[in-house]
Amino acid sequence: MAMAAVLRREGRRLTQPINALHSSLISQDQAPHGSRSISTQVVRNRMKSVKNIQKITKAMKMVAASKLRAVQTRAENSRGLWQPFTALLGDNPSTDVKKNVVVTVSSDKGLCGGINSTSVKISRVLHKLNSGPDKETKYVILGEKAKAQLVRDSKKDIELSLTELQKNPLNYTQVSVLADDILKNVEYDALRIVFNKFHSVVQFLPTVSTVLSPEVIEREAESGGKLGELDSYEIEGGETKSEILQNLAEFQFSCVMYNAVLENACSEQGARMSAMDSSSRNAGDMLDRLTLTYNRTRQASITTELIEIISGASALEG
Repeated sequence: MAMAAVLRREGRRLTQPINALHSSLISQDQAPHGSRSISTQVVRNRMKSVKNIQKITKAMKMVAASKLRAVQTRAENSRGLWQPFTALLGDNPSTDVKKNVVVTVSSDKGLCGGINSTSVKISRVLHKLNSGPDKETKYVILGEKAKAQLVRDSKKDIELSLTELQKNPLNYTQVSVLADDILKNVEYDALRIVFNKFHSVVQFLPTVSTVLSPEVIEREAESGGKLGELDSYEIEGGETKSEILQNLAEFQFSCVMYNAVLENACSEQGARMSAMDSSSRNAGDMLDRLTLTYNRTRQASITTELIEIISGASALEG
């Protein structure tokens, strides 16, 4: 019985390496082209993925170019709306008021460079500069990207957030309703609109436009300065000066908002064109490197197989 137990133990010791060797041989037989062809297959799959990405980025660049042409003309025409109001009422970013509202204009979609991050950074700086013991600064956010960034550290200061603004073609009626909604739900002494002004496909300028409330405008006009020029105009009809300032301030805000949204949309499409063009070039460079790697790997595999055939033929002859 002791001898049988020893044999059983020895049998277990022998069967384990035999089974492992058998499984390894089976796995090698099931491999379609051997271990060397696996690396070429991986490189080939990677090349296919890069080609698909390059096709997508080129298509996105063409779509962005088409949208840019459609919105650029409207953005240039909208500049004539707010410029007369700025000449009349002024644009004083350094005005010291108690209730500040920072209106951050951003996009709902990404893949457009750093225009959204730039707007958010400027908005945070304005929030910090206009905060204090006797001051209150709130955010009004247009666009999903600025909301996603500001909600992390300034959620309690977000007064109003609106997204999907560019789901339909932008027009003045849509923006004026949006501006009216902001004026009804937010108390302010100064509205500071942060957006990206379009210059070219590769250049946009972060801009801040300031719109004061009618009360602040009237106070500034009474204290003299540039806004004091309002007294030189004759008022016709039964409206008072306060009512006219109220209408002018609301119309100024809607015009500035309309221009800001269009300028930011142009900057977004231009930045997306530039980003997709860079991505397409990078994909082309990566495809060239992968093609070189694939050719080298394939050539090494062929050379190794030829050496094995020649060595086997030499061994048979010898």
